[in-house]
Amino acid sequence: MTHPAATAPSAPPPPEAVGPLMRSLSVLRELATGGGRRSVGDLVRDTGLARSTVDRVLSTLTRLGYVRTEGRDAVLAPRLLELGNAYLAASELPDRLGPLADRLADELDESVSLAVPDGDGVRFVHQATRRRAMSLAFRIGDLLPAERGAPGALFADGWDEADWQRWRSRRAADPTDAGFPAVPPRRAEEGADGAAADFVARVAAARAAGWSLDDQLIEPGLVAVAAPVRDADGRPVCALSVVSHTSRLSADALPGAVLPRLHETVSAMEDALRAPQEGPAADAASETAPGPSHATWMRASKQELGPEFVESMARGLITLTAFGTGRAALPLTAVAEATGLARATARRALITLEHLGYLTTDGKLFRPTPKVLELGFAHLAGLTLPDIALPHLASLVERVHDSASMAVLAGDDIQYVARVPTVRIMSVNITLGTRFPAYPTSMGRVLLAGLPPAERSARLARLRPEPLTRHTVTGPERLGALLEEAHSAGYALVDEELEEGLRSLAVPVHDRTGRVVAAVNVSTHAARRTPDEAREALLPALRTAAADIEADLWVAGRYARIPVQ
Repeated sequence: MTHPAATAPSAPPPPEAVGPLMRSLSVLRELATGGGRRSVGDLVRDTGLARSTVDRVLSTLTRLGYVRTEGRDAVLAPRLLELGNAYLAASELPDRLGPLADRLADELDESVSLAVPDGDGVRFVHQATRRRAMSLAFRIGDLLPAERGAPGALFADGWDEADWQRWRSRRAADPTDAGFPAVPPRRAEEGADGAAADFVARVAAARAAGWSLDDQLIEPGLVAVAAPVRDADGRPVCALSVVSHTSRLSADALPGAVLPRLHETVSAMEDALRAPQEGPAADAASETAPGPSHATWMRASKQELGPEFVESMARGLITLTAFGTGRAALPLTAVAEATGLARATARRALITLEHLGYLTTDGKLFRPTPKVLELGFAHLAGLTLPDIALPHLASLVERVHDSASMAVLAGDDIQYVARVPTVRIMSVNITLGTRFPAYPTSMGRVLLAGLPPAERSARLARLRPEPLTRHTVTGPERLGALLEEAHSAGYALVDEELEEGLRSLAVPVHDRTGRVVAAVNVSTHAARRTPDEAREALLPALRTAAADIEADLWVAGRYARIPVQ
């Protein structure tokens, strides 16, 4: 069941609305509520669209990089995060306030979050989570009912009667909160009338105190305190929450333990919101354009896919990427200029997105709303580096017909975190989690080469290499030279040093900051190719796979933390 706030509005669309754009967004919503993966048949049934229409929508979304197909399933792809990134950048909340929230989490050793109002719900825009056996599991983009948590009482204080009526209607239509998959179902013994009265009382208490308490409203054991963060006009723009567990602090003890630092951080956040933004404004469109120009890319896509590429749908979705840091509110002309779309085309897209609730306008300026995050952001923000890499490793294996792997540094070893084997009579058999010394492996040398020079030298100094085969390089000076070569060339080839007959070629994978976070390799039997033939046959495909992984990391790592395994 989809939360009513996430569905298309009941009012009929305006005459200017772009039908294909509306249909594409309905497909994206169904994919998001389905955990990021749905069969094409399920999408046809749940959207009510014709099979041919769903096929064209998915073809266009695949071309945009927002969806990929795996067998009969459609799967959300990391690049879709660029839409949510545009909203988050435009809001400036994670960029300006996120570091302060992270610092508070470190000082208190508790999970800290930033949330914004979204209709009669609350949506997370930043998380600083402590890793514990019992810890906060919410993700950026997750939506909670306003009454299930501390921030909602703060935001509801500004509701008018129409807002309260929508809230009552939603509770009547969804008494167990089935439309909010981020929270456990509401307790069966909780009566609707009593819960409504309790929420009204908590709103009044929060108004009087200036902060709100969550005493296990989401689930047993979870407690939280939240305070509003206000802009220069005194309006609450978000809520800062500190979340703990009753095994650490009771609901009675939590306010006394965290409120002083919480209020100090709120004050610092309000100062940060009023301060001029430092540095040049980042243009969201410059990070998300699908090619040399939208117009060129559109023409090429139409020529290649024909009727399976729906230009009006692609143009409408690209409109959202016009927003970003320093571009929180834009007039029609600026949106058209940022996207390269004709003014009339941009206008129709903006009207459609406003009708669906993804934009708001005062008649002159358009702003993205938190609802943009419903388009799969929470699911995709939870991906790990191996999740992101696997589709690209699979494509690499299809091209080179040899096994491909990803590894990360684990001390002085490498550890395999993703792998796609190929089917051969004689193949390399390695399981996830396998560790090898870094020095005699191609991925290890790429990872060691990517370290800062001082750290690389320190690691080499403490290594005690042993010959694993007659070809293993163990001399410190030679190893140092090989690492420098790998750093300069951007790849490493290791020939029978880990195991007789095994040759492998690896390239680095960089995150948004340029840091080497992983390596990707292809392993093959030495008898199949000479070293030069291996470079010629494998290196271009390896570099393409690494570049594709990095492109996804660039988008996914903008606001979400991407675990390496």
